[in-house]
Amino acid sequence: MKRVKVAILGAGFIADIHLESYTRFVPEAEIAAVYARNADRAKAFADKHRIARHFSSVDELLQSTDVDVVDICLPNFMHREVTLKAAAAGKHIIIEKPLAVTLEEADEMIAACEAAGVKLMYAEELCFAPKYERARKLVEEGAVGQVYMLKQSEKHSGPHSDWFYDINQSGGGVLMDMGCHGIAWFRWMLKNSRAVSVTASMKTVLHKHRTRGEDNSIVIIEFENGVTGVVENSWAKQGGMDDRSEIHGLDGVAYADLFTGNSVLAYSKNGYGYAMEKTDTTIGWSFCIFEEAFNQGYPQELKHFIECVQHNREPLVTGKDGRDVLEIIYAAYASAGQGKKIMLPFNEKVEKPVDLWLHPTSITK
Repeated sequence: MKRVKVAILGAGFIADIHLESYTRFVPEAEIAAVYARNADRAKAFADKHRIARHFSSVDELLQSTDVDVVDICLPNFMHREVTLKAAAAGKHIIIEKPLAVTLEEADEMIAACEAAGVKLMYAEELCFAPKYERARKLVEEGAVGQVYMLKQSEKHSGPHSDWFYDINQSGGGVLMDMGCHGIAWFRWMLKNSRAVSVTASMKTVLHKHRTRGEDNSIVIIEFENGVTGVVENSWAKQGGMDDRSEIHGLDGVAYADLFTGNSVLAYSKNGYGYAMEKTDTTIGWSFCIFEEAFNQGYPQELKHFIECVQHNREPLVTGKDGRDVLEIIYAAYASAGQGKKIMLPFNEKVEKPVDLWLHPTSITK
């Protein structure tokens, strides 16, 4: 079967992981081009990964390159514009989290893809992470009985790129960056059971000098099937990456830790290279992750989408799923801002979700 030609839009940390995943695990895909806002960065990325074409203009890439799929690994504020252009050009789209900055943008993106007849997949890797998937199958096999609570946490000491800290580019802090993972995983585990209420607490505890967004958050979600989901996220946790989940049932419990048991325990006085950059998380004791991309589900999600394009199938995780996750994020910010439980549906119109936390009095009627 003909290989699917993919253009990677972005040349940062996540684009590097996607490229490695395609190259090593998705032979059905061919990386045809890369785009970055900075021309030198685009060329450096292309040279490093031996990609034939590189661009610093999305319009030129879409007009000049024969591609079937665009893989959007760009800052949040660019998601809407690039998705609309790609859909108009007839390209299938896989997009990194969060789907968009606002619900209005999400609706516009979904509608544009439907009108153009192109596939839109929300890239939620936790729905494909091997350990998490094994835990889900345990539940389906009845190992823990009736589930009454799910917990998921993702924590580290902060993102690699500056734009994450700029709420005008990201739309929020750690909840927008990582909380979306836990929320999407809850919905995946519960077969998209509807969320009915959200209660949240958030603070900026470590990065006050860098961001107005929250760097530590706790969100409690109640679903219509009676299950409670608790998602904890932090950019303030020292000692490296932490990503784990818990499934609590009436007859048992299951724990899945993406990194423990798949790492080398190491001590480094000065730190070591990590995905093209040195970070303070590698100083001292740390867990050097073996096959990090594979453990987190990136190759599996990308392979799934390429196969959807090849065989004209609907992705398991769609743009509409991404939109539902974003609505819960809205409700979490509103809950933290107003200090009360927020009922769903929740469709407050704001410039960016974090405003519901930072400026609750100017939004609440």
